[in-house]
Amino acid sequence: MVDLPQWPEDPARLARNPLREQIRRMLVEGLLSGRWQPGERIVERRVATEFNVSQAPVREALRELENLRLIESVPNKGARVRDFGVADMAEIYPVRAGLELVAAELAAPRLSVDPSPLEREVEALRRATADGDVEEQIKHSVEFHREIVRAADNSVLSHTWESLGVDVWTRLSVRWLNMELHAKAVDHAQITDAFRRGDPDVGRMVREHVLNYVDAAVKTFGRAE
Repeated sequence: MVDLPQWPEDPARLARNPLREQIRRMLVEGLLSGRWQPGERIVERRVATEFNVSQAPVREALRELENLRLIESVPNKGARVRDFGVADMAEIYPVRAGLELVAAELAAPRLSVDPSPLEREVEALRRATADGDVEEQIKHSVEFHREIVRAADNSVLSHTWESLGVDVWTRLSVRWLNMELHAKAVDHAQITDAFRRGDPDVGRMVREHVLNYVDAAVKTFGRAE
C-alpha cells in the first residue's frame, strides 16, 4: 500500500506543485511498487477519495499516463494498467535521443556563450547525489536535459520532447535498473564542458548519453517483445 500525500494546508504549495502532477507522481509510484498489477483497474473514484479531491484532477493524471502508454482505457471498464516494460523504453528512448541530438545542435551556440543553466543543474545533481536523495537526482537530471531543449528555442521540438514524459520514464528507468545517478552526474558534467568548449560532437554525446539508459535496460532484462 502506497501512502498518498495529504491535502496540503499551504495553498502556495499547490501553486508550486499542481495537484494533477502530485497525483500522477503517486500513481507512478503505485505502478512501480506493485500496488496496481498489469491488467488491474485503477478506479478513479477511489483515488479521488484517497486524495480528498474531485475526480477531475485524477482523470487528468490518468489521461497523461494513458498518453505515456502506462495505462489504457477500456470501454465501460475505465483505466487499467498496461504490461509496460523494457520494450516500451526501447521505443521511447531512441526518439528522445534523436530529439535531444537536434536540440543540442540548435542550442550549442547559446550554451557555449552561457552554460550556466547546465552548470546549475550539474551542481544540484551532485548535491542530491551526496545527500542520497534519489528524487532530487531524478529531478535535476531531467532539468538538465530540459535546459538543453529550452536553449534550442524551438517550440515544436520542446512540445514533442515534453510529450514523451521524460520525468516519468527517467523515474521508471532508475527504479527498474536500480541505477545510481552519480555516473549520470559525471556524464552531465562532461556534456556541459563540451558545450562550453563549443565541441562539434556535443549532439552525439547527448544522444549516446540518453541511449545508455535503454542499453542498460536491455542488457539487464533483455528486449521484451
